[in-house]
Formats: sequence, C-alpha cells, structure tokens
Amino acid sequence: MLYDLPAPAKLNLFLHVVGRRPDGYHLLQTVFRFIDLADSLDIDTRRDGQVHRETDMAGVPHEHDLAVRAARALQRHTGTHQGAQLHLRKRVPAGGGLGGGSSDAATVLIALNRLWRTGLSREHLMRIGLELGADVPVFVFGQSAFAQGIGDLLTAVELPPRAYVVVQPAQSVPTEGVFKDPDLTRDTDPVKITDFTGRSSDFGHNDLQAVVVRHYPVVQHALAWLDGAGYSARMTGSGACLFIEFPDLQQASFAHQNLLAKMRTERSDAAGVSAACPVQAIMVANGLAEHPLRHWIES
Repeated sequence: MLYDLPAPAKLNLFLHVVGRRPDGYHLLQTVFRFIDLADSLDIDTRRDGQVHRETDMAGVPHEHDLAVRAARALQRHTGTHQGAQLHLRKRVPAGGGLGGGSSDAATVLIALNRLWRTGLSREHLMRIGLELGADVPVFVFGQSAFAQGIGDLLTAVELPPRAYVVVQPAQSVPTEGVFKDPDLTRDTDPVKITDFTGRSSDFGHNDLQAVVVRHYPVVQHALAWLDGAGYSARMTGSGACLFIEFPDLQQASFAHQNLLAKMRTERSDAAGVSAACPVQAIMVANGLAEHPLRHWIES
C-alpha cells in the first residue's frame, strides 16, 4: 500500500487561445507550474480486479471520478487483472482552474504503474492521461512546461523560485461553458518559448479571464477586492481561482496574513461571504521545480 501520495495543483502563468481545430478543440499556449497545495491519496491493490473509491465526494459520482477512471484506463491498456482501493483527501478547490481532478488522475496512473508493476513509460502514461483530459499529461510529464496544441505538446522550462497566494472566490466555474462562449478570444498571436524564458506571471495574459468575469460577477468582484488591497491577481486556467506571485514564501505569507485579516473583518461585519467579501478561501503555496512523483517513472 502507498500512503499520502501528493497530487499537486497547477497554475497557468499565462493562457493564450491561439486557434481552434476543426473538431472544436481549442489550440492553446500556456506555461504550467506545480505548487505545493495538493490533494493526497492512499492507494492499495485489490485482488478482485475492482476499482473502489472509499471517499464520498459531493457532486462527483464514483463512475465519473477522474481518479477511478484513471485506474480503469490503466487496466484496459495493460490487461492487468489487479484492482485498486483509493482513498482521497481533497485540499485543492474544485472548479477553480487548479487541475485538482487531473492531478489526482495522474497520481493514480503513476502510483498504480508502480504498484501493479505494469512498467509503462512516461510517454505511454501521458497518452492514457490525454484520454482522460487535456490537463492530465502535464502532471505525468512532471516538470514545469510550456504547452501548446490542446495543452498536450509539452516542453520543459526552468522557472525561478517563486511563492504564491491563491485566492478562491465564492464561485466555481465549469470549464466547458467558458470554452463554448462565442465571445472568447481565439486568435491571440502565438508566442515562442524564448519570449517567455526568464519571465513569469508578468508575461502575457489569460484569454479565458474576460469571459469568466463577464458571466461570473463574483470573480470580477474578487479581482477588484484584491486590487483594492493593493494586489494584482490573475486567474488560473478557466477559473475561478486567482493567484498573486511573490519572490519568496516570506513575502507571500505576509500578504496571506494581510488578506486573511481583511477577509475576517469583512465577514464579521457582514455575517459571512457577501458582496463586501467575495472570497471563500485564501491559501499560500510554494512553486515546485517538479512533480514530487516525477522520478517514479523510469523513462
């Protein structure tokens, strides 16, 4: 049995939509960075071939859970008769653009590849991950990455040490609706990886942010709330979570405490999340140089 396996969240330091394929999939450019805000999983093998999730998750039926689907996909691709028992502890907010479900799926693929001794390569596991969702491959890839295509064409990039304050508005955002919006910008000029090298969250923008703030006023209000406190934030992925980058954890922690104090004061004045305080949670995290389980895959 494997205990307390990390499934880290990701940030999109920028996210440009540069086109659309004939099949409707959007062509993206982004840089993924892992952070140490993470779900964790306990995983054990089962002899009966069943895949069972012990954890109850509101709004996520067992059959639809990406972690369960990942285990079953690995079974199909390898022909193994082994099963898996999954226990999941969620810390990454759902519907926040932080890739929590995709990261859970990747951790299951990596861990079961070891537990079941199926011996698949990183590239093979990434192909399985892509069947589950466009964000899954980067977690198997295991490094900060410049991504193109539908998010599946990955090139490793080195990022400087950074820390982040992650803000969860009192709102979740379904990804599908954002990409279907007719007003989404789909023709941002492509950039080269060399344009980004050595830079971080001051580069580019998130094309999805304008759509989200138009349809979800709570997210717009959260951005304004942060701006009023003196912090410029950017949305990650398709939202709703926002992030602020800092040179180090000390400065991020100082901002985190300031924002927590502001949130508590406004909540006590207004008796909870309200128009005065559109924020549900504020977290602090370090940027990671690589996925904690990257070296579990031999090739």
